[in-house]
Amino acid sequence: MALSIKQIHPFFVGEVTGVNLRSAQEHDLAQLRAGMDRYGVLVFHDQPMDNEAQLEFARRFDGVLHTKTSLSVLEKNRFGSDALTDISNVNDKGELLKNDDRRRVSSLSNRLWHTDASFQDPAGRYSMLSCKVVPPVRADTEYADMYTAYDTLDDETKALIEGLHAFHSIVYSRHVLGFEFSDEEKNKLPGATHPLVRINPNTGRRSLYLASHASHIVGWPVPEGRALLRDLTEHATRAELVYSHNWRPDDFVIWDNRSTMHRGRRFDDKKYQRELRRTTTLDMEPAMA
Repeated sequence: MALSIKQIHPFFVGEVTGVNLRSAQEHDLAQLRAGMDRYGVLVFHDQPMDNEAQLEFARRFDGVLHTKTSLSVLEKNRFGSDALTDISNVNDKGELLKNDDRRRVSSLSNRLWHTDASFQDPAGRYSMLSCKVVPPVRADTEYADMYTAYDTLDDETKALIEGLHAFHSIVYSRHVLGFEFSDEEKNKLPGATHPLVRINPNTGRRSLYLASHASHIVGWPVPEGRALLRDLTEHATRAELVYSHNWRPDDFVIWDNRSTMHRGRRFDDKKYQRELRRTTTLDMEPAMA
């Protein structure tokens, strides 16, 4: 069965069949990379992966892996590799995290719209999430199409934001929800500046580049910049631009952080277990804007 991609949302998101990611050939990977440019999000079912297989696939697919994560600053990685991010609500014994656990409190910010590693330079390019355990209730991840978000801006707004840059800081996004890093932790997470509009180097298509990490617009008064960022985020996350993924075990989802935002949806994480593993590659090409 040949690799096939079927669009499952009016604007973006492709569902992929006909490939085993653990043994994908280079021509398969090339087709998937082209699919990322076209769809922004690729969804795979029935792709069981252990930790090493996921790390190996991520390296083959896109090279350099993101390791300076906020979780790596907070605690030792229970998988032995900071390139494998623990997106779960359990500790290293498999027990549900306590209500006041710092990792749990920090991870609540995943419910805010964001793009991975925008608080670093280079920022994240592709993220890959492998589903291990799902609760008996919905615990979706939502994705927003930042290509169509840009395309549907009025001409005045497009002209206004052209050439603008935003400063991204995970210290800021965590502070918004009341989580504070220590001074030592803050020094490891200094933040980064990125264009508000990005251009895909392969297609020339423009997208908005936003995140809850975006604290202000460089060169603007902070209140005005934050108001504009809020307006753009509201525009970009309208219901018609959002795909909601209902996880099942062994699902594997890849998304392009340059052209999407995402967020986790609320569920009773003090009652139900949910485990996923994330790998993110770094965007080693200079941002075009």
